[in-house]
Amino acid sequence: MAYICDNCGKGIVHGRQSTHGRGVAGKRWKKRAQKTPRLFKPNLQKIATTVSGSIVQMKLCTSCISRFRKLGKIKKPQAASKVASL
Repeated sequence: MAYICDNCGKGIVHGRQSTHGRGVAGKRWKKRAQKTPRLFKPNLQKIATTVSGSIVQMKLCTSCISRFRKLGKIKKPQAASKVASL
C-alpha cells in the first residue's frame, strides 16, 4: 500500500528517534544518547468523496478529510431516523 495522500501528496518522511538518556547523580553522560532511524507515516483513511458530481473513493490524510468536510465534499454520517410505530 502506497502511503501517499491522493489530494495533497503527503507521504512517508524519514527521521531519527533519539532515546532519552539520563545522567547519573547530576554527572555528564558517558556517551551520547543513540539515535535510531524511523519512518513517520501519515494517517491515511479511505473516504468516499464527491468530485465533479460523481462519488469517488480516495485515500486522504486527516487534514484533507477535515478540509473536505468544511467544503462539503464529504457528508457527515447522519443518525438513524426513528420511525414511530403506531
